[in-house]
Amino acid sequence: QVQLVESGGGLVQAGGSLRLSCAASGRTFSSYAIGWFRQAPGNEREFVAAISERSYRKYYSDSVKGRFTISRDSLKNTVYLQMNSLKPEDTAVYYCATVAGYRATSDWGQGTQVTVSS
Repeated sequence: QVQLVESGGGLVQAGGSLRLSCAASGRTFSSYAIGWFRQAPGNEREFVAAISERSYRKYYSDSVKGRFTISRDSLKNTVYLQMNSLKPEDTAVYYCATVAGYRATSDWGQGTQVTVSS
């Protein structure tokens, strides 16, 4: 099974941008659809975005559509989440996982913290 490690989080002002990375180990990375999820304090983990194995299909939650862009680089075994026009409500720990539809199918990693100040 592929193992995933998130990075790229940080503190940013509202309206700013960040790019998250999800680095995968294992030679079967291109066989998996990958998704991003987030969990804010006191909230359940929620789906953010997903990308199919060969990037043909991309899905976004309504709350990030038009602001976030998911992409993948198979040569680098990495999936990215470009986050623009960030809002304080985007503050959360962000996680990546293999997915089936909108459901995570791999174990959760440590995630990466994103904090958006107003």
